[in-house]
Amino acid sequence: MYKLVAAILALSMSVGLFSQADPYFERAIRRFEISDMEKPPEKGGILFIGSSSIVGWRSLAQDYPDKNVINRGFGGSQIIDSIRNAHRIVIPYQPKMIVFFAGTNDIASGRSAETVFAHYKAFVGKVHAELPDTKIAFISITPAPSRWSMLNSFMRANEMIKHYSENNPNLMYIDAFDEFLNTEGGPRPELFVDDRLHMNPKGYEIWKRVVGPYLP
Repeated sequence: MYKLVAAILALSMSVGLFSQADPYFERAIRRFEISDMEKPPEKGGILFIGSSSIVGWRSLAQDYPDKNVINRGFGGSQIIDSIRNAHRIVIPYQPKMIVFFAGTNDIASGRSAETVFAHYKAFVGKVHAELPDTKIAFISITPAPSRWSMLNSFMRANEMIKHYSENNPNLMYIDAFDEFLNTEGGPRPELFVDDRLHMNPKGYEIWKRVVGPYLP
């Protein structure tokens, strides 16, 4: 497994996929760094990272008041963006656990489910190269109504990541997928804001309930 991850990372770096700074996200990453200098987070916490659904989890600290949670989501990001910036907003915190949500933007941009899976493995490899004991939990890609046409790709990516996680004691797959489906297997727009992509408080209540049991 680690040979495959190393090969993915080596190939990606050779073409500059993970190494180039993205000015679109640089402002957000820099804000995190400034905040950390002003008030350094306690090491060994639970790091939530990923795309805008993580950013929007504004009740995170209140939802888990007895946990040392750190939110470092940045909107619009794909998995490769978390890989690029892991040395800045993952590794320094030395988290005992990472809760990760990304992949929907990747597929919406044209990436395949297989690429999402490969990039997630590369993220795991980069983190575990520095922090081998850190637990990483992947929240299933959400079947948002606005991206319903991508449902099959979401399901394939989720399934691959689920099986991958089952074979590694430091990985977990948090399955919230069915919670966002109605009894007929269709979408639940009542869990999302008007853009039908980002969750409203009802959606985050589901995440709170499903994610909570996995937190140390």
